[in-house]
Amino acid sequence: MQTPIMPLLAPSITTTPHAGPSAGARAHALRLPFIDNLRWVMIVLVVAMHAAVTYGIPGLWYYTETASLSRGEQLFFYAFAFFTKTFRMGILFFIAGYFVPGAYDRKGAGPYLRDRAYRLGLPTLLFMLILSPLTGWLGGWHRIAGSPLHSFGHEYKHYLLSGTFLSGFGPLWFCVLLLLFSGIYVACRELGLTLTSSASAPRNFPGAGVLLIFIALIGVCTFGVRVSWPIGTAFFNLQLGYFPQYIAFFFAGTLAWRHDWMNTLTTSAGKRWGLIALMAGPLVWIALLFTGDAFNTPSFFIGGWHWQSLAISFLEAILGVGISLGIIAVFRDRFNRQGPRAAFLSANSFAVYVFHATILVALTRAMAGWQAPPLLKFAVAVVLAVTLTYILAATLFRRIPLLKKIL
Repeated sequence: MQTPIMPLLAPSITTTPHAGPSAGARAHALRLPFIDNLRWVMIVLVVAMHAAVTYGIPGLWYYTETASLSRGEQLFFYAFAFFTKTFRMGILFFIAGYFVPGAYDRKGAGPYLRDRAYRLGLPTLLFMLILSPLTGWLGGWHRIAGSPLHSFGHEYKHYLLSGTFLSGFGPLWFCVLLLLFSGIYVACRELGLTLTSSASAPRNFPGAGVLLIFIALIGVCTFGVRVSWPIGTAFFNLQLGYFPQYIAFFFAGTLAWRHDWMNTLTTSAGKRWGLIALMAGPLVWIALLFTGDAFNTPSFFIGGWHWQSLAISFLEAILGVGISLGIIAVFRDRFNRQGPRAAFLSANSFAVYVFHATILVALTRAMAGWQAPPLLKFAVAVVLAVTLTYILAATLFRRIPLLKKIL
């Protein structure tokens, strides 16, 4: 389930390209260790994000605890949510887009779309029809305290008959969008649009001017969408206010494959963009927090014709691009290998993504009676949820015959 977050309170220099595999080797590479490592790290952040919603961030989730937070606790939760939100899902969309052209070329339009429907559609249906109602039922124990507890069968019947299941894909909204984006990519290729061609044409990574235009386009489009669809509003569990970044990053991923940008991104450029974002971002965020009167008028930051919404939209775009470039460069240079532990984490990461909501809600519901500071409960919930979900993914979920081929 996407999490609507208050953005603040809830919230070219030419150098030698990085040496990497040739275009021919890249075209046939099915696994890149640093990308696999990036993927599982981002998925762990997804789990942590949902734990943060449980204990400290206003948002839609299956189970939340109301607690009086100190100003310091508020700032921690909101800063964690805001800064990770700027790049976490964007990187996942970029990675997904990166592998689309090669898969399309190998399989062709029909087989490629059937494969996407199988590997993305079936897990989504699994969540919609089984995991989502189960997770909601588990989480509902706390919200309906004092009222009769209906059986799972009773709640499941209502879930289906009321049509709630149509928007019940929870965190699997990511798979829904990937299906949509993949279909659009195939349509563009079938229509012969050269911009989406996967023909190998390696070139230097875009310079600062192009990246600034890219950032500006994301910022303007984000602001425009949020005029009508502020953060926190959703259409069938899809928050349109974040779509500009998702679309831009997915499309950039397809171009990264075509032009070998994963390798032509220089280490110096990646680190420079990352450091600028990490050093200036918090200062700008804090400045906006106070100059925009975020504590008294938080709604001005989530959308509408407000300068605060425009400013936060551009800040998100700058941080999303800057941090992502920095992370990609660091992982490519330092984490482009996998030992047994990293291979385990990578192999089971998608199963963790699919099942983590149910396990996280069950754990946090079981911890409801523990009187501890929200930050401590958050940390414990993250460690337990990640550990237990990985164990169950490896020992149970991915061993079930009907699931192991799609997880």
